[in-house]
Amino acid sequence: MTASDAAPPKLYLDDLKPGDRFTSADHALDAAQIIEFASRFDPQPFHTDAEAAKATFFQGLAASGWHTAAITMRLLVTSGIPLADGIIGSGGELQWPRPTRPGDVLHVESEVVEVVPSRSKPDRGMVQMRCETLNQHGEVLQRFTPRLVVMKRPG
Repeated sequence: MTASDAAPPKLYLDDLKPGDRFTSADHALDAAQIIEFASRFDPQPFHTDAEAAKATFFQGLAASGWHTAAITMRLLVTSGIPLADGIIGSGGELQWPRPTRPGDVLHVESEVVEVVPSRSKPDRGMVQMRCETLNQHGEVLQRFTPRLVVMKRPG
């Protein structure tokens, strides 16, 4: 499924299977967004000051990994994985193999890895996902492998 398709149906555990793929809409990022987020939540010079950032590990302004994660979550919720009862996390792993920069246009590509119905709670199960946040060049900026609580279809 892609963001350009008609509004996707809301999905339940019963609808998902390993190999299902989803692609989100895009989010264009600029320096002002990076600096605003970092000023509030991760005030380090390589996130808040383009000139000072040149002399750091990143050699230029870079978005906070938490900013990339927040954008990823918004993209997943609004256009990425159309779960009927929302995206409910139960853990996972997060990696940032390369920095997110001003001018990057992000999108998220997700794949269902595993679907495990709960034995103790028959109304739900766990879904292991693999989500990659990529820029306009196809470079992976973030890898996120969440375990999600997904409800079965009511009735």
